[in-house]
Amino acid sequence: MTIIESRRTIPLIQPGDAEWDRARQAYNLTVDQQPEAIAVPADASGVAQAIRFARERGWRVAPQRTGHNAGPLGSLDDTLLLKTDALQGVSIDAPTRRARARAGAKWADLVPQASELGLAALHGSTPDVSIAGYSLGGGLGWYGRKHGLAANRVTAVELVTADGELRRVDAGHEAELFWALRGGGGSFGVVTALEFELFPVPELYAGALFFPFERAAEVLHAWHRWVATVPDELTSIGRLLQLPPVPLVPEPLRGKSFAVVEAAYLGGEAAGRELLGPLRELGPIRDTFALQQPAGLSQLHMDPPEPVPYVSDATLLGELPPAAIEGLLASAGPGSGSPLISVELRHLGGALARCEPAHGAISRLPGSFALFGVGIAAGPATAANVAQLDRIREALALYESGSYLNFDEEEGDAARFFTPETYGRLREVKALYDPEDVFRSNHPIPPAA
Repeated sequence: MTIIESRRTIPLIQPGDAEWDRARQAYNLTVDQQPEAIAVPADASGVAQAIRFARERGWRVAPQRTGHNAGPLGSLDDTLLLKTDALQGVSIDAPTRRARARAGAKWADLVPQASELGLAALHGSTPDVSIAGYSLGGGLGWYGRKHGLAANRVTAVELVTADGELRRVDAGHEAELFWALRGGGGSFGVVTALEFELFPVPELYAGALFFPFERAAEVLHAWHRWVATVPDELTSIGRLLQLPPVPLVPEPLRGKSFAVVEAAYLGGEAAGRELLGPLRELGPIRDTFALQQPAGLSQLHMDPPEPVPYVSDATLLGELPPAAIEGLLASAGPGSGSPLISVELRHLGGALARCEPAHGAISRLPGSFALFGVGIAAGPATAANVAQLDRIREALALYESGSYLNFDEEEGDAARFFTPETYGRLREVKALYDPEDVFRSNHPIPPAA
């Protein structure tokens, strides 16, 4: 079926169509999305057309690209799933260090091009995430301690609002909506394109140190002491990694377990080697650090490139004493019986902790570390992984400092991501641009009464 309006058509996929199961699939294969229909517009006018089509039927609209973090959407009854897959294209203006990405673009479409020009974007740990969705939720990446959240480097947003109007918003045009879109999530319209800053990064020193899993206590405690000494130019992750024996995992690592430190340093090799010295002295069994172009970071974290069934949990943490690291190790390290594939602490601070002028709805992340754990959801393993994630959360409960929208895949009140003042302001923006709550996002902002 197609939506027909003024001699224009856009594809509409319905239950029973050959493309239905593929089109409704989320990144997490445990999420069973069952909307009323799926629209796949090719451009902004098609997006507006799809919104009008849904409203005429009393449906809501859920914008989506890759389907990451789709679980909190909940039931999609009376909802049109609007896929932005066809809105492809990226462009880079190297002299001004600006990029434009349409809503269907992923980081894999832009990062290699920018890298060839000696430029870097504030992308995350996986190239398969959509640029728009990542940026709307904040955007925590490898350069965060130096340059902050990606949302606050967005310079303009193009979107279609609930009234069917295509708008281009920036600091000088509809500034409140522009503010809300940078970190407030997808509650305010269907984004069709973003423009954002790039940074001059011809090369950087990055890689990972792998240690035997049984040395996890020694490694994580050393990493925890070490991060207190590093400059903002260095962002790192301390990780407990238990890789399954599947073809997606590189042969040298397949089916093995490690304590890992991953890091990216915005500087030269000599300075980077000196910074890594205290960790290298521990004697890693595998060392991948090298001077490389920014595109080399795309595979550093080894995120799966294809959708998988999983369960996860995440939280932000304040300053951690050594006892907190012990708690993490007792609940997820050697001897704990943990079946989780990955449990990681991402070092925050630096620019991520500072409120810069003209920031968006997420001005900073309130914490020193971001905790993220993930396990496969398949058969009996599902319950075991959920229980293990609960154990970790309990072990670190005393140190929780907040939540980060892009990592949190639980349904609940979106107020937990923001200060009361920010949440109230977001609700006012929602009431102004979508008073009937047409748009359904994974972490919804309800309109102010």
